[in-house]
Amino acid sequence: MQNKPKFSIITCTWNSAATLADTLDSVLGQTCRDVEHIFVDGGSTDGTLDMIAAYPGNKRVLRDVGGGISRAMNQGIQAARGDYIAHLHSDDYYAAPDVLAQVDQCFASQQVDWVYGQVQVLRDGRLIAPYPLQPFTYRAFAAGRAWVGHPAVFVRKRAFERVGLFDEQLKYAMDVDLWLRLGAVARPGALNRPLTVFREHAGSLSTSNKIKARQEEFRVRRRYLHKAPLAFGIYCLRYLKRMRDLRAAPAP
Repeated sequence: MQNKPKFSIITCTWNSAATLADTLDSVLGQTCRDVEHIFVDGGSTDGTLDMIAAYPGNKRVLRDVGGGISRAMNQGIQAARGDYIAHLHSDDYYAAPDVLAQVDQCFASQQVDWVYGQVQVLRDGRLIAPYPLQPFTYRAFAAGRAWVGHPAVFVRKRAFERVGLFDEQLKYAMDVDLWLRLGAVARPGALNRPLTVFREHAGSLSTSNKIKARQEEFRVRRRYLHKAPLAFGIYCLRYLKRMRDLRAAPAP
């Protein structure tokens, strides 16, 4: 039996051949090699599975996983053998070769159950400077003042065993729901640097999708208002303003 890896990187794919190469290269290029790469494929019919088959990394493939992105991410978590778990989607990639090494050092030095950093956006072929990383407190996150970008989050597997997996009924705000559960019992370590590049695409720019995502996020945050009622009130004011701005925005 192979030794248990330190990192389990989970990549959900579905007809991802156009962007997957960057994802694969960024994992292969890491200076930390103690990695298993788990692919959760939703039934690709382009060249995605051929690319994964040719990929020389330490890999496993879960095929024909349906039921939405939350279920796919959970399937990857359940299959993972590593100490630290991250989801690197097939249109994202790590920002530098030392990302995993830096995350490993943060886990060791801060003795935390999860670590997060900055996400850099790739828009029209140009990298956008990331937002400054705000210090995490539960109230700051509940109020919407601190932001945790899913592509730049690493979680100890034992933490999932403590708080549960992603809510498979959610389509947009499953990460916010998990951070609200996880943040209530364990403060994260933070790396004030870009860890992951998120490739902005047409779907992510859709005003309709943004409105649906905001509405679902509001419902998720309302679940936890008893943990930080004043912070939730502050979030409500931000939510009303953002929804007004979204509805007033011209179509892209």
